[in-house]
Amino acid sequence: MSGITERLELLGIGEADCENCLAPRQKELSQLDHSELDIYDRQQFMTSDTFENWQSMKNAAKTNGIVLQLVSAYRSIDYQCDLIQRKLNTGRSIDDILKVNAIPGYSEHHTGRALDLTTPGYGILEERFENSNAFKWLSNHAHRYHFTMSYPRNNAYGINYEPWHWFYSKNLPI
Repeated sequence: MSGITERLELLGIGEADCENCLAPRQKELSQLDHSELDIYDRQQFMTSDTFENWQSMKNAAKTNGIVLQLVSAYRSIDYQCDLIQRKLNTGRSIDDILKVNAIPGYSEHHTGRALDLTTPGYGILEERFENSNAFKWLSNHAHRYHFTMSYPRNNAYGINYEPWHWFYSKNLPI
């Protein structure tokens, strides 16, 4: 994790945390396409394939009366560090934060293939999203567009359940 070791240490994330992390390291992509604005009117970035399949999936859902909304996509390692720092500044412990946020360098958002989604009438990044028709639709149809939910209940990575987090996985090396 050269290049960010000092920044991680400032956040209270040591070598042991990285060694014990169950999630794989993720490559931070630097060449991503503009895609669309998220629900906060921020420009989001993702790979071309991810964007193309996101658009197809979103349009298919719409034909079934389902509105899928983008909350976030690409996050740089620096942004992930800043996100964790903001949470630390509110008094949260690093152990609690790392249950819901990946260690910088391990977030799927670094790849430009991860999307956090919501639908009207549901809060942002809330577990109750699983009760929405949008989640039910995603559970039944997202695989057709090569998206999978990364963090189901009791996932192998030890990350809290995130029904809103979907990852585009077509053409990834095994």
